[in-house]
Amino acid sequence: MNDKILILDFGSQYTQLIARNIRELNVYCEIQPCTKAIAYDASLKGIILSGSPFSVNDPNAPMPDIKAIAEHLPVLAVCYGAQLLAKQAGGEVGKSTHREYGRAHLQDISDDPFFATIPQGSQVWMSHSDTIKRLPQGFKLIARTDSIPVAAFKTSDSFAKNPVYAIQFHPEVTHSTDGRQLLKNFIVDVCGCSQDWTPAAFIHETVARIKEQAGNKKVVMALSGGVDSTVAATLIHKAIGDNLYCIFVDNGLLRKGEFEQVLEGYKHLGLNTKGIDARKRFYDKLDGVSDPEKKRKIIGGLFIDVFHEEAVRLKDVSFLGQGTIYPDVIESMSVHGPSATIKSHHNVVACRRSCTCL
Repeated sequence: MNDKILILDFGSQYTQLIARNIRELNVYCEIQPCTKAIAYDASLKGIILSGSPFSVNDPNAPMPDIKAIAEHLPVLAVCYGAQLLAKQAGGEVGKSTHREYGRAHLQDISDDPFFATIPQGSQVWMSHSDTIKRLPQGFKLIARTDSIPVAAFKTSDSFAKNPVYAIQFHPEVTHSTDGRQLLKNFIVDVCGCSQDWTPAAFIHETVARIKEQAGNKKVVMALSGGVDSTVAATLIHKAIGDNLYCIFVDNGLLRKGEFEQVLEGYKHLGLNTKGIDARKRFYDKLDGVSDPEKKRKIIGGLFIDVFHEEAVRLKDVSFLGQGTIYPDVIESMSVHGPSATIKSHHNVVACRRSCTCL
């Protein structure tokens, strides 16, 4: 079992970049919404709290208990996460009186494993309107910039069983010149992760897991013609072959000739795919509708209807294959529930039949 880092996403535009940097350091990383409970296991070595468009002083802002998380594992709190930690531990967070967007340079970097090999003056990227005005009692300041007195800090030994490092800059973007090294210091030196994970290993492990879970049972799956669902279908097909039944719906919004081209491509991949020409049904439903959100709702709802009609024709199907990627899942929900949904048109719901998501 590979070591794993978990990112709790608070809605930052940079969350995916954090995960990418960690994976490129050969450490397995997952992202989950900050509202979801953490499943602790032996493989999980550390938690990263992302930035966020929220202010920690907003009464509706997401506020997981960081101290409780740190009782289990080391934590890296980025931007919003850092401000949330300061607020929860008794510090002060408020609107900044200085410009805190763009390039800055770290000063007075402490001698700490977190900053190993990071030089004084290292360039970092700031992007926040709130700032930490006063650190909680006993917390240690470990870096500052010209304009920001608290650029990085560390919890006191008495705060929790494990340390929490907090930074008010984004190490995951290229403008932070030593950001990759900083992430490595946290996940390797602080969390103790082994850098032995690769994408190839992920494919092997995923196919093996699907084989174990699905066995000889049938799986039905919707395909969009895009990379994400196609990759997911290919992995499932590697595991169970023609027990995977794929459905590709033409909603009339594809490029000219795309429906036929995609079906031909799936044929070459060996995927067991049925194409459904539902263009007229979508055109009839969308006729006269101009509001973009209403269009998205109509498209999403009708897609599920068409997919369901075809899926129920299959007998003895046990699983639904889902090809939706992290951004679609995360951006199709909100920390405040469906009323604040970002991407309402994504098909991230199961079909209406008795099968389990794979």
